[in-house]
Amino acid sequence: MMDAGATGLGNLGGRELAEVERALAELRAGRPVRLEPDVGPALLVLPAEGLEPAALAALGAPETPATRPAPLLMVTATRARFLGLPTADSGPVAIDARGLGAAEIAVLADPTRPQQRPVDALPAAVAPPPGGTAALELLKAARLLPAALVVPAGEARPAIVVGEAAVRRFRDSAGSELTRVAESAVPLLDAEDTRIVAFRPADGGREHLAIVVGRPEPGQPALVRLHSECFTGDLLRSLRCDCGDQLRGAIETMSREGAGVLLYLAQEGRGIGLVNKLRAYALQDRGADTLDANEQLGFDADERVYRPAAEMLRQLGLTKVRLLTNNPLKVEALVHCGVEVVERVPHAFPSNGHNEAYLDTKARRFGHLL
Repeated sequence: MMDAGATGLGNLGGRELAEVERALAELRAGRPVRLEPDVGPALLVLPAEGLEPAALAALGAPETPATRPAPLLMVTATRARFLGLPTADSGPVAIDARGLGAAEIAVLADPTRPQQRPVDALPAAVAPPPGGTAALELLKAARLLPAALVVPAGEARPAIVVGEAAVRRFRDSAGSELTRVAESAVPLLDAEDTRIVAFRPADGGREHLAIVVGRPEPGQPALVRLHSECFTGDLLRSLRCDCGDQLRGAIETMSREGAGVLLYLAQEGRGIGLVNKLRAYALQDRGADTLDANEQLGFDADERVYRPAAEMLRQLGLTKVRLLTNNPLKVEALVHCGVEVVERVPHAFPSNGHNEAYLDTKARRFGHLL
């Protein structure tokens, strides 16, 4: 979800921040973490992605099979809709996972897996436990599919324990505190007078980069482009998208005008990460468009946040911008973060024979002005 609010990481203490960061590392390694909700019993949380039979069998131990609580598979409302499960609102949906093996759970979590379990064979949805939303937020932050196996933790205390309040504050303050850590001149083919400034987020995420062309004048509206990284388009020149054209075209435009700033944001695939973007591509090859593919995976249509962009501009001394974009939501997001957008500068490129459907979806379903 494109969240442009501006709460600071000052609300998230160093200990809580470390708890969340360690929990993300454990989940990415396929190990359970203990999540302590604001109310209700603690949960053991295990990612459904890459679930191993041994890990599933151990969940809820040392209870006997007769007394062990039923594991629940937590999925987002968007994923549940594609599974044919009823959803009352945008909150998480829980599935009674008793009797499901690791392979069956994996295909329920990942629509790119072969041999999907038939929808009519799914167990009924049940009421999600307190903390279910936080469990899925952890998996999103870990760049995993947002599907979690959870059971009441009882006395089990794995290596990492994290509180729901810390997860919530981690999510709400993502990117709001950045440290300027490095800067160097980097002459570019189309803009020789260029320097790159690196900003490191306090939450331990990947660095964002400001590509500064020329010498933008403080106090004057600067030509600015917010560009989410795209490994396939920017580096490999993939024809599935227009990202590479937008990146190189923005730098060329700034060079012609004499100055500008391209903020290169570490938010691949509209914020879902490169691996999940490749999964989305696989779903597009089966007929889904780019929006439906993200939602089939359990994500919102757009998971990006723009607080990092606003903070980078602030540290660069830029409060007024001419925004190089076709996306009106980027204008709204920056304005909401306190940046004055004096002009939207169109930034469109012709299709290339492979990305017509992609561009059509951007215009028709995302509201881009192409």
